[in-house]
Amino acid sequence: MKVALRTDVLTNNNKAAEFNRELFTNTKTLVINLMSSPGAGKTTLLEETVRELSGKYRIAVIEGDLATERDADRIRAMGAKAVQINTHGGCHLDARMIAAVLSEFDLDVVDILFIENVGNLVCPSGYDLGQQHKVAVLSVPEGNDKIPKYPQMFMRTELVLLNKIDLLPYLDFNVEEARRDLSKINPQSLLLPLSARTQEGLHEWFSWIEGAYEQCVRP
Repeated sequence: MKVALRTDVLTNNNKAAEFNRELFTNTKTLVINLMSSPGAGKTTLLEETVRELSGKYRIAVIEGDLATERDADRIRAMGAKAVQINTHGGCHLDARMIAAVLSEFDLDVVDILFIENVGNLVCPSGYDLGQQHKVAVLSVPEGNDKIPKYPQMFMRTELVLLNKIDLLPYLDFNVEEARRDLSKINPQSLLLPLSARTQEGLHEWFSWIEGAYEQCVRP
């Protein structure tokens, strides 16, 4: 019975994901699902991304949190449209939640849509939202055990942003160990060290986004 229930839930989610994906494809909207544990710095990273790229791309954000609109307000203050989804205890966003708020956007005038998922390294990775790319954010203060302890997250993401590298001199974190752990779990995934606070490494993140966008709109 438990297996049947899970099958039903994922079947419904996947149908909604296909609906979302078709819509994103038809409007040539690049959609990036950004996932991490709480406090890894997703919102700060998005603020810097909007600041840097909003002159070239029309950017919008879906914010997922258990409660409040604090992160959405931070994005709106940067001049980008942001829609908040509060899960009221739910540990992840699903495709039906995304589909329910898409009418609040005119996707014909959105080049890049970021989905900032609920802070959690378990559930979000298992749900297809219809996005083209899944990106994980890992932060230096979390230590070196997150990649091996939460393999499903890093197995299902093509890019890992190692945030807060400005703290490397003060914390016991080994970047090369993180690369090795990621390579064992997902040899195709890329680890990109950066700091949203000091902007170190952000140009590589911006270049990755630009490359993903070119692939998205390519006929």
